[in-house]
Amino acid sequence: MTQSVVVQVGQCGNQVGCRFWDLALREHAAVNKKGIYDEALSSFFRNVDIRSGGDGPDIYKGKICSLKARVRQSIKALLIDMEAGVVNEILQGPLRDVFDSKQLITDVSGSGNNWAVGHKLYGYRYRENIVEKLRKTAEHCDCLQCFFIIHSMGGGTGSGLGTFVLNLLEDEFPEVYRFVTSVYPSGEDDVITSPYNSVLAMKELNEHADCVLPIENESLFDIVNKIHQMINSGKLGSTVKQNSVVTSSAGSAKSVQEKPFDAMNNIVANLLLNLTSSARFEGSLNMDLNEISMNLVPFPRLHYLVSSLTPLYTLADVNVPSRRLDQMFSDAFSRDHQLIQADPKHSLYLACALLVRGNVQVSDLRRNIERLKPSLHFVSWNQEGWKTGLCSVPPVGHSHSLLALANNTCVKPTFTELKDRFMKLYKKKAHLHHYLHIDGMEQSCFSEAISSLSDLIEEYNELDATKGGPRTDPSRLKIAV
Repeated sequence: MTQSVVVQVGQCGNQVGCRFWDLALREHAAVNKKGIYDEALSSFFRNVDIRSGGDGPDIYKGKICSLKARVRQSIKALLIDMEAGVVNEILQGPLRDVFDSKQLITDVSGSGNNWAVGHKLYGYRYRENIVEKLRKTAEHCDCLQCFFIIHSMGGGTGSGLGTFVLNLLEDEFPEVYRFVTSVYPSGEDDVITSPYNSVLAMKELNEHADCVLPIENESLFDIVNKIHQMINSGKLGSTVKQNSVVTSSAGSAKSVQEKPFDAMNNIVANLLLNLTSSARFEGSLNMDLNEISMNLVPFPRLHYLVSSLTPLYTLADVNVPSRRLDQMFSDAFSRDHQLIQADPKHSLYLACALLVRGNVQVSDLRRNIERLKPSLHFVSWNQEGWKTGLCSVPPVGHSHSLLALANNTCVKPTFTELKDRFMKLYKKKAHLHHYLHIDGMEQSCFSEAISSLSDLIEEYNELDATKGGPRTDPSRLKIAV
């Protein structure tokens, strides 16, 4: 079975990563009731003999001794943050036995919401340390298939150091796929320089990532509010279950409106949970992560995949009746279930992947694809651009779930809005001096970054211009009788 390594960078990346590990452990606990270390666990965890201090050989058979999420010699994740606060919270929380100091890289002062500090200053300062820990982690993988980077675009560490790590991965592990989950700031973000950080990071994502899953804070907040409103209206039942999206990791209920970030992080974690399900569990039509890149990315720069989840409240968050399977497919293509502010049904599809979990038949997949196809606009040269995957293990508390990944031009408005916000600051040269005093940072970095983003937007414009053109069915072979 293939293995993956998770690299969590910055406050957002580490908070989302922490929720992912928590939910993954719950899933495996629900499936693996005997506590036997199996192939499913090996995809993201090592079984460490704690009697040898965690540096001895893995134990591949028998009972679980000590699960470690891979970073360096004992776990399959690397936690990086230039402020130690969030990482220290993780080490003092319920997952403290999963992580240890061997997989951490932290500093004290932080990046000050400055991409240049994260990328140019801390990147070069910690380069050797990061490479060493990544190599040690890779050594414990029998078949390393993918690196997952989780970061935000608006801050300094997530955007700057996160994209620096992405560059390192391409240099050190060029054959291993690089999936990036990027959380984009909203227009009302409290970090004034977030447009600079995001556009500078976008250039690196354009050049060095294999697949990027863009997620907007605004969409996550809207989804959490909708769930909260439905709970209050009684549409989802009156009981909120413990250890759910709308409760803390410790199990004590709290208000979504007072502190929404845990619930927002949980949605992103559930995206990763579904994305990696085929790598962790068996299925009749498992989809490898490399198949996603191969089938959904027809052009190297157009690797931004719009994701949608249904149900949104996984892990039995509320007492809600299961959605009918057909309705779940319809939901996955509706605006309300997208993790960015977009409506893919009114834009152009290059390709689409459907990852279904639970007791679902291939015939159900095909029937729903045929039902939805007339309402979706695909490029003329890829009318049958569907990739499907079936994992037999559903999320905890549900009979089935669906993750849709669409390479769709609906992502363009997100990039256009980001460019507009960047130009408002850049035209006045506002805050540039904070970046330019960092060694290696020049004003040309800004002009190259905005040029790269403009080129990307233009590529989407060219595709959109083909929408609505003549749609001819390919001629079929005729058999002479």
